[in-house]
Formats: sequence, C-alpha cells, structure tokens
Amino acid sequence: MASQGKKIGFWSAAAIGVGGMVGGGIFAVLGLSVQLARGGTPVAFAIAGLVALVTSYSYVKLSVRFPSRGGTVAFLDQAFGASYLPGSANVLLWLSYVVMLALYAYAFGSYGATFFPAAHQGLYKHLLISLAILGPTALNVASAKIIGRTEVYVVGLKLSILLFFLAVGWQGVDPARLAPATWVPAIPLVAGGMIIFVAYEGFELIANTGEDIKDPGRNLPRAFYAAVVFVILLYIAIAVVAVGGLPLAKLIAARDYALAEAARPFLGQGGFTMIAIAALLSTFSAINATLYGSARLSYTIAKEGELPAELEREIYGQPLEGLFITSGLALILANAADLSSISTLGSAGFLIVFALVNAANLRLAHETRAHRGMAALGLIGCLAALGAMIWQSVSDDPNRAWVLVGLLGGALALEGTYRLVGFKGPGKKPKV
Repeated sequence: MASQGKKIGFWSAAAIGVGGMVGGGIFAVLGLSVQLARGGTPVAFAIAGLVALVTSYSYVKLSVRFPSRGGTVAFLDQAFGASYLPGSANVLLWLSYVVMLALYAYAFGSYGATFFPAAHQGLYKHLLISLAILGPTALNVASAKIIGRTEVYVVGLKLSILLFFLAVGWQGVDPARLAPATWVPAIPLVAGGMIIFVAYEGFELIANTGEDIKDPGRNLPRAFYAAVVFVILLYIAIAVVAVGGLPLAKLIAARDYALAEAARPFLGQGGFTMIAIAALLSTFSAINATLYGSARLSYTIAKEGELPAELEREIYGQPLEGLFITSGLALILANAADLSSISTLGSAGFLIVFALVNAANLRLAHETRAHRGMAALGLIGCLAALGAMIWQSVSDDPNRAWVLVGLLGGALALEGTYRLVGFKGPGKKPKV
C-alpha cells in the first residue's frame, strides 16, 4: 500500500474518525444516556469524551512512532510481543469490529425499513442490512483514495443535518430541564458517562491510516485531536437540545430512536424523517470507515502470526481476503441475530483493548516520548469505564454477563486453538 503513494490527507483521516464515532453511537445511546443520567446527560457525554480524549493521546504517540495500517495490533505487539495474551487482545479487537459492523448494519436496515410498507418491512430490512455491508465492501475494494473522499462527502452531509437540528432546536431549549436538580447523583452520573463511552468508539480507526496518510507526524495528531474534540462538542450540544426540548419521560419511552423523537417538537414528522435519514448516513459511514480499518487489522494480525496466513494474502495489492471474511461474518451476524441487546457488552471489547493501548504507551513512553501520567490516566479511565459498563449492564440483566464471557472466551479460544494447531506459513508456527 505504501508503495502506491500517500493517498489520505488530514481532512480524510479526520473524517474517518468522525464517521466512525458519529456512526451508530449518538443514535444508539442517546436514549440510554437520558435514562441513566436524566438532566445530566450532557455532562455524561462530556465525561465519556474526556476518557476518549485522553486515550487518543496514547494513539497519537504510538501511531506517530509506529505508523502501520494495522494500528492497534502493531502497538500491542510492539509493547508486549506477539505472544498469546496480546494476540488474544488483537483477535478480540477484530471480533469487536465484526460485532460493531453487524450492529451498524442492523441499525441501517431498521431505520431504512421504516420508509417501506409495513407488510414488507421484514424483507426490506434484511435487504438493506445486506446492502449496508456489501456497498462499503465494494468501495473498500476500489481504493483507499475513494474511501477517504467518500468519508468526506458522507460525513459532511450527515453533519449538515445534525447541525441543522441543533440550529433549529436550540431555540426551544428549556434550561429548567437541564438544571442540576434534574441530574442523578454523582456516582450514577459518572457511571452513565462511562457506559455511553461506546458512542466515542471509532476514533482509533485513524491509526489505521498510518501508512497511507500524508506527513503522518503532522497530520495524525491533528486528525485525532480534531475528530475527538469536535465529536465531544457535537454530542454535548445534541444532548442539550434533546433533553432541553422534550420531557425526559418521552425521551426514555422512545429510547431506541430518541434523537428522531427529539426532533418532533420543533420539526414535526419531517424532522423525524430527516433524523432517520441522518441515521442511515451515519451507520453507512461508520460501516465504511470500520471496514477500512478492520480489513487492515486482520491483515496485520495474520502477518504477526496470530491468525491464519490466508488473511495475510493481498489481492491486487490490497488485503482483500481479510476484508471479505470480515464482511461475510458481519453479514451473517446482522441478518441472523438481534444485536441490540448485546451491543453495550460487545463494546466492552473495545474498552479492554483501549486500556491495553494506554498500557502500551505507558510501557513504551521512552520511545514515544509520552507523558507517563497521561498514559496512566487513560488506562485508569478505560478500566473504570469497563467496570461501570459491566456493573450497569449486569444489574439490568444478569444474563448479559454471559455475552461478555462469550466474547472474551471466543477470542482466547480462537487464538489458543490457532497457536496449538495453526501455521502462519510453510514451516512457521506462531509464537506461543
């Protein structure tokens, strides 16, 4: 890839990060955050954003020092070696991407089906789910340059709709609905902020542009910080308009489509439809950005001897075999299962990996020239977020604990089985 010339600039890299974060996040968790934090929802988004911002510091330091299209995989292997546990973490990251791809595709199909007759919505939903994965897969096959340009246009249109929502809705905000008296106590408020951290998942995709980006020493830090700060401000503003413009009871009752419901008071049914369209653009954009990163992720995991060598093969100079396998798994999951009940616990995989990335930056601080305190703060923040997410999810439904056990156990078992019986290539057995 690198030999073909640098294809991605600052705007394209930042758009990949914004597209990944604003993908399904704000549409999926706004209602949940209102249920947990009540009038303090904007504060909860700010708390989660701070964790993302501190973690992005570690990504900046590591991606500038060790640029790679594998991003996170390369960082963990650099810090901890290509052994069993780091290998399992890398596999966990890949499986988490598959889960998120399926979740985004499921959301795309669900929103899109509302535009068709009720009698046939089930059929159209599955057709749209499939299209949501196959379309971005085709774009990824075309070239990295098309991915970057597509992200700029799609993210631009999506953000225009959300900014219009803010501009019109801001006039109807009732400050009394946001007063501290409407907040939950401090500890549940912080816990709520940690649980909705999933809304910020996606900024790490910028690291996968390491070998494709122009002037990485300058553009990677700018892209990371610009994307995360912008999304923090966007989420806080959206939460203010939603909570300040509609009674909490109505937002909680419409938890699965809270953002669209929040547009009704000042934009009517047309506003509901407009936000639904924004949801389609957002999820499509997230799938596009996530596929770009996950295809290169599986390629690098295989290259490090942590997955079968078939995923390392390139077609037409690109890691397409990993792309096709990732897309295929997501396609099956999205069409065969309702992922809404496991999306929160599934995202715990990212928090585990983000904690390890902060730990990697802490361990390699002498090479990355990072401030050890910042790296340690990111590690603690991610672990706290993970703990809060597990605590809240298991409190709501104890059976959800088995979903997390299954996700972690699957990664450990897949990596362990491959290391026992698999081979990276002729005569080469992966490191144990």
